[in-house]
Amino acid sequence: MHKIEAITILYFITSLMLMGQSLHIGDAYLKIHAEGDDPLFTTYTASMERSRLYGDKGYKMDYFSGTSPISYSSDQAGSLYTIWMVDKVAIMSKGQFFRKPVVIASFPDLAISTFEPIRNIHVQEVFFVYSSTMAGIQLHIENRDSIEHLVDLYPVFELGNDSLEVTHYSSEYKAYLAHHFETRKRLISNLYASEPYITQARDIFAVDFNPHSYGAYYGGMQNFYNTIKTDWYAKNRSDSLNMCQRGYSNLVAHHGRFFLEPGESITVRIYKGWQGQNEEVGSVFREIQELEEVSWQAFVDQNVSLFQSIPRIEFANSAEKLLYISAFNLVRGCMLPPSGQTKYNFYVFSRNPKWGWGHGHQVLHESLSMMAYAYLDPLSAQNSQRVYMEQQRSDGLIAYRHGPRGPQTYPHKGQPTTSAPFFSWINWEIYQVSRDREFLSDAYDSGKKYVDWLMKNRDTDQDGTFEWGPYGLIENVRDWYNVIFQVSEERHLDIDKEDISDELECLDLTLMIINEMRILAEMAKELGKVDDASEWIGKADHISNLVNQRMWDPENNFYFHVDKIAHRFIFLERDLRRPEIIGFLPMWAKVARKDQTEKLIQRLTDPNQFWRKNGIPTLSASDPYYNPNVDYCCKWNGPIWMLWDYMVFKGLLYYGHHDLAQALGKKMIQACITQLSLNHNFWESYSPDHDVLNCPSNYIWDAIMAKLLIEMYQ
Repeated sequence: MHKIEAITILYFITSLMLMGQSLHIGDAYLKIHAEGDDPLFTTYTASMERSRLYGDKGYKMDYFSGTSPISYSSDQAGSLYTIWMVDKVAIMSKGQFFRKPVVIASFPDLAISTFEPIRNIHVQEVFFVYSSTMAGIQLHIENRDSIEHLVDLYPVFELGNDSLEVTHYSSEYKAYLAHHFETRKRLISNLYASEPYITQARDIFAVDFNPHSYGAYYGGMQNFYNTIKTDWYAKNRSDSLNMCQRGYSNLVAHHGRFFLEPGESITVRIYKGWQGQNEEVGSVFREIQELEEVSWQAFVDQNVSLFQSIPRIEFANSAEKLLYISAFNLVRGCMLPPSGQTKYNFYVFSRNPKWGWGHGHQVLHESLSMMAYAYLDPLSAQNSQRVYMEQQRSDGLIAYRHGPRGPQTYPHKGQPTTSAPFFSWINWEIYQVSRDREFLSDAYDSGKKYVDWLMKNRDTDQDGTFEWGPYGLIENVRDWYNVIFQVSEERHLDIDKEDISDELECLDLTLMIINEMRILAEMAKELGKVDDASEWIGKADHISNLVNQRMWDPENNFYFHVDKIAHRFIFLERDLRRPEIIGFLPMWAKVARKDQTEKLIQRLTDPNQFWRKNGIPTLSASDPYYNPNVDYCCKWNGPIWMLWDYMVFKGLLYYGHHDLAQALGKKMIQACITQLSLNHNFWESYSPDHDVLNCPSNYIWDAIMAKLLIEMYQ
């Protein structure tokens, strides 16, 4: 026998032995203890190398609601859960468990929890999203009692929002096969009609044990529970499910029966495949076979290895550590492999739930999340930025969006649309972690071209300060309900009447370009380009002086936009002096003088203006347009956007206000911890005053919280 063959056989035998054991986490730092009200992010997506842009499913784990089983729900594609019966006692909800679920490990694609449905029946449940089309559950069940127990398991797949069409039951694969329809309609924005999203879906629901029975049923979880909760006095009592093999239903289930002697344990697996009805069903069964032949310990070990590079912070409390790990899981879970017109990995804003605008391409302000991601996987973070370099136009333009469908410029009035220029800042922060000089050199060349384009195309009157482009509504990032740029109180006019950001000398854009110049100077110094560095510093200082001359209002002690023509704080009889969060960004861009900074801080720390419960709102609470309610996406009349608060945090650090920066950071942390504890989601924006909110969830840029925590502790 060849040595390679012997090693292969030994590995296979070892894997089979390990498959019957519970999994372990080989790094004590990554072991957690998250109960139901602890701040843990519980959305899971497949690892980047086994994912695809179209036909991809992620899952939200609910281990915390007391009135239902542990469940794993996918946007538009139903839920998986298991109902337990021990010694004929049916246990439907987690709230009835003898020992409630505790999550002991959570990674981007995998979660491990433990619980006891009844005393001394110990369970380790592993949920693993293997690929865009396959997820699985592994149950390791151990009888730690001194007597035998009968364990009946009822794994269920319930669609929930429509009827399943069961096409057949495969005895060979121990699997239900069914069809269902998925709409492209989404709450925030619909999936693109021209892109190949799957609407006619196939479901495969399989187990690796020989079922005692199986069935398909109408009605939901409670009706099914009533079905299996045997009436011992009924004349036609049966322990079997209905063995239905085709037809319409709301859920399908398997039934496993196991007798466990004292000290005995079993390991079973449950698989949920999902694909287009036009795809080969055999590919799903091949994935099941792949997972059946290996121990899942290898996938746990891969995740442990992934997290080896993150700073090992000793946190003040477990909640902050859970937030830290959750932020890394969020950003990694949004990453996808190269496809289409890019040879580099890229991200979407959210994989579960999935919505049109958030499932588009990369945008520079979302890419600020790469500054945190670099600590987890610096090469992948660099590659995400290389998507922009790869698709940058020859004249230097970085378009609004980039990715597998190529650059998307959204032309308006004959001009392309770019995004908020954070490009070189992101690259510099990534380099601080990766120390990859080749990346730095490429990033410098690309960033130089981009700033040159901005100077030519976003300073149309060549007066040294900058205006957003004609499609400013998306280019300026600050979307809806903006007290300055948006003309009407409710967005109802056409874009050219609604948005005036291309008709002002804009404070925010000017500061962003100054910051890019200062970062390019740092890059140039690192690369030995001394003359370049001096030139960038000179340009940044010159524009900084213009900002202080034109945009600082000594009457209000604050920075504002000004009229493009006369550089006044009035535009068409409208007073532009409405205090927004961007008035603090001159500290971030190193523009403000020390005396100006002290006056900014007086306003910042006023609880009646910006020093609110959860952080710094986008608009002063003293403004009549202020609204702290977060009831939809994209609002800038009060809600908190963590990335912008992070910029204020950075500005405070630069000017030496470390205690105040720490206090702001704690507000941001508490806002995220509160939401993760309540609903286990990250959010696009947060209410400055309230804990109840509703906007796009699991938004990638909240990964900046990992970066914030690193800076606060280190």
